[in-house]
This record gives sequence, C-alpha cells and structure tokens, in this order.
Amino acid sequence: MRQLTKLFGTTVIFFGLTVCNALSRETSPHFDTLIRGGIIYDGAGNAPFVGDLGITDDRITALGALQNATADTVIDAQGKAVSPGFINMIGWGVTSLIIDGRGLSDITQGITLEVFGEGNSMGPLSPAMKKEFPKYWGGLIPEWTSLGEYLEFLENKGVAPNVASFIGATTPRIHVLGQDDVDPSPEQMQRMQELVREAMREGAVGVASSLIYTPASFAETEELIALAKAASEYGGIYASHLRNEGKQIFSALEELLTIAREAEIPAEIYHIKIAHPPSWDRFDAVLARIEAARAEGLKITADMYPYPAGSTGLDAVMPAWVKAGGIDAWIARMQDPDTRQTLAQQMREDSDDWDNRLASGGAETVMLVEFQNPKLKHLAGKTLAEVALMRKQSPEETAMDLVIEDRTRVGAMYFNQSEDVVRKAIQQPWVSFCTDAVTIAAEGDALLNHRHPRTYGTFPRVLGHYVRELNLLTLEQAIYRASGLPATNLSLRNRGFLREGYFADILVFDPETIIDQATFQRPHQYAVGMEHVFINGIAVIANSVPTGATPGRVVRGPGWTGWQ
Repeated sequence: MRQLTKLFGTTVIFFGLTVCNALSRETSPHFDTLIRGGIIYDGAGNAPFVGDLGITDDRITALGALQNATADTVIDAQGKAVSPGFINMIGWGVTSLIIDGRGLSDITQGITLEVFGEGNSMGPLSPAMKKEFPKYWGGLIPEWTSLGEYLEFLENKGVAPNVASFIGATTPRIHVLGQDDVDPSPEQMQRMQELVREAMREGAVGVASSLIYTPASFAETEELIALAKAASEYGGIYASHLRNEGKQIFSALEELLTIAREAEIPAEIYHIKIAHPPSWDRFDAVLARIEAARAEGLKITADMYPYPAGSTGLDAVMPAWVKAGGIDAWIARMQDPDTRQTLAQQMREDSDDWDNRLASGGAETVMLVEFQNPKLKHLAGKTLAEVALMRKQSPEETAMDLVIEDRTRVGAMYFNQSEDVVRKAIQQPWVSFCTDAVTIAAEGDALLNHRHPRTYGTFPRVLGHYVRELNLLTLEQAIYRASGLPATNLSLRNRGFLREGYFADILVFDPETIIDQATFQRPHQYAVGMEHVFINGIAVIANSVPTGATPGRVVRGPGWTGWQ
C-alpha cells in the first residue's frame, strides 16, 4: 500500500510494508548511522518517499524501510528532507581551505563538493609560475607542482568538503606562453595540450576558460578548441565564463557552441546571466539559442548563482591591453600619465570590443568588497562612486589608484544584473548552481572584508526563496539540479545521488525553515535550516552545529588513471 501527501507542491510517497526493502524484513542489520523516517529525495528528480537510510563506513549501504535495523547513531528525520550533498560548480576555496579547512560558509549550505578551476587552476605550475604565485594568492607559497598534487595536498591537510577541479585553460597558456598577448606555435600548442592531458590523467574533470580576464582573453577560439579536444579524449567537459556577458553575448555564446561542436565535448556556461542593463531583454533569445543547440545534439548546460549582482575584481572595468604581462606590468602602465589618460577614456566607453563593467552600469553600481592592504580595508562596503567622491577623483582614476595601492585586482561587487533574468534562469532544467566564492568562516580577519552574500547563501536561497516562497520549481527539481545534474555533467562516479553503494554525502534539512540570511549589506551570516551534513559518512554538521571534522576527499574525473 502507499499513501500520498503534498509538501510545497511535491507529492510525497509513503511506502507501506508491502514494498519494504527485503533487508528490513529478513534481517536486523547494524549501521554506523541510521537516518529514520525522512522524506528522501534521491537526487534524480523523482518523487520523494518516506523511508530510512543506513550508512556504513563511507557508503550508503541500505535505503528503504529498515524497521529492524540498529545503529551506533540514530537520527530522527521525521518531517525533514534527506538528500544528496550539493555540488558547487564554481568554488574559490582554493587557498582559503588551506588556511581553514572547516569550510563553514559551504557546509552550512549543504555543499559537500567544491569544484575549482574557473579559468585558472592550482596546477600545473612551472618554476616561473611558482615564483609569481604569492603575488596573486595572498603571499601563499605553493607546496605542489601538478594539479593532482594540489588536490592531494588539500586532502592530506584536512578539509571538510570534497574537492575536484578543472584544469584552467589559462594555466597551460601561462605555463608555455607567459602573460603576454601572443599566439602559440604548433609546437607550443602541443605542449599546452599535453599539460591538459596530464591533468586529466590526474583526475581533472575537464578544461575551463574565463575569457574576460587576461591573459585568458588573449586565447583565440582555435586555441580553446585544441585544449578542449585534449580534455575530450578523457571524457572531460569544457566550461567557460563567456568572453562577453553583455553587448556581445551572442557572439560569445556562439564561440562556446563552436568549441563544443568542433571538439565534440559537452560544454557548461559558467554563471549564466546578462551583466549589462541595456541588454537584459535579450535573455529570452539567449535561452532560445541554447535550446536550439541542445536540439541539435550539443550537450550544453549552465550554472548560476541566485542573485542579481555579481562579484569580480576591478580588472573587469579595464581593457585587456593594460593588464598584459601580469600585475606588475599592469601597475607600471597605470603610473604613466599618458597611459592613465588613454585608459580613463576607454573606461568611460561602453565598448563593443570588451566587456566593460563600469560604463554599462556606472560607478554607483560597483561596490568595493575586498582589499589586501590593511590601510584600504575601511573602504570595504563602499561604492566606487563614494570612494571617488572621498578622494576628489574620477571613478576611473580611483579604480586605477586602488589597484596600485593594493597591488591586487581589488574585489568588487557589480549590481548590473536583473532579478527577472535570475528567475528565468533558475527555471531552466539544465541549470545547476554555484557560489563562485571563497570558502570562509564568519569570524576573525574574514570580517574585515565585505563579501557577496552568495558566499554563505546560494543553495539555501534556492531552496527557501525560489522553491518555498516563489514556487518557481519543486523541491525535488532543485535538489536534482544541486546534486544529480552536476554529478552527471561531470561524469562523477558514485556521487550526486542517494543510492546503495554511493558515497555517503548526505543532507538532512528542514524544508520549512531552510533559508539564506546573508545580505548585500550584512553578508557574514550563515544560512539556517541545515541540521545534519555527512561527507563520506562523517558528520561535519550534527544537530545544526559544525563538528570540525575534515573528511573531504579528492573527487576525480573520468580520465583518472587510478580507476579500476
């Protein structure tokens, strides 16, 4: 027999004894952990059912009605959702997890897997890249060389979430060509391809580009096709921050589709959006073009963060030529009076040639959020327009001087997106989710910098605001797109679903209370409603309290040579 009920538009199936797992009828199994009576969402988008789940060591070992079972730890999950852990398609905890492996901003959201590598990856590093590394990563000296060594370094150090990575397309470019605007020779292109192959054999999930930044923007389409072909040989995926998310979004989208078609590789659009107010009304046409490509047979997917503002550096308000050669060359150019004048004029133009995040929205839409220089940290949370007024400068001059004084690209938020676009994107069945943020704790020095609220709130905001409050998608749809969909896109083994034999990355949360609390004004606030989080069978959150456990492991892609 079975009984049906409704929860936020979701049909929940209550299975009776006639469909119990045979294990529960014939034996009295014992588990390390038994989750009893929860509403089980399998991660595949199927209708949820009320049942039990048993964990032994790091795996799900039983799923169904387990009335006779015993366990070292029993969790009463009646009325609570039980789901696979969430997969963060763009995480930037690459160095913050080295400093603090607890990953509190992520695990409190239910994130059990961080996927790195948007454009830049932590390996492979040449000797020159190792020497330059501290300039770009807060003074950190790398203790690894290859991407595989970096991931194993994290696991051995101890981190709460699982970790995976793309090889960034920019990384082999810098490795072979440096930071300048040059094209590879055939021999250099072969070397770059072999670096991709090596990373794929080490477990990278694919190759990823981030084409608004230098030196990534110097790569021509043919270079990206060649790198994607190397990843495709190992079953990988190509992912990209499009070359333009504004006026030229259609040409940028066509470039991604061309790469997917020519390299015969699935392709993911990073944080799909339109970051250009005059172009917001073109999003329906963007969706239609993607649907046409999918109908053609191309495997095109995307991810998103559920907020109408983005976050990147002040490099996004300057053209590529001034940033060529790396941070030192960039700063030197901005200290030349003639160059400053030329640069300021170009920063005021809503160009067709590059994605200018300043001219498209104005200085009042740019909020400064992160500085390395202690003398500048008091400016975090102020807009570029406000700081320009304080300094009695133009916004363009202020942006230049802040980069010079901080010797970083300076973190900023850009309020140049549309809530209407967010709501349309969140309803697409091929869109998963990301924080596109560092992994931190809301304590200590982290509070000295402002943050985008997605750092703490992405996944609970989807579940609480867009599912429960706005009914834009069902809970099982949202969970599928936070777990099963990205796991499938990345060809992950035994992750992303609640199935016997799969790794026990499991969430227990209250669907009636889960919600984000971080705001643009007060970002350092954890989400609420996540009651239990298991990663590889170990509780990292128990009864809504982080345990401090660090059971995270390297999750490898399909080309890893260690697969049996």
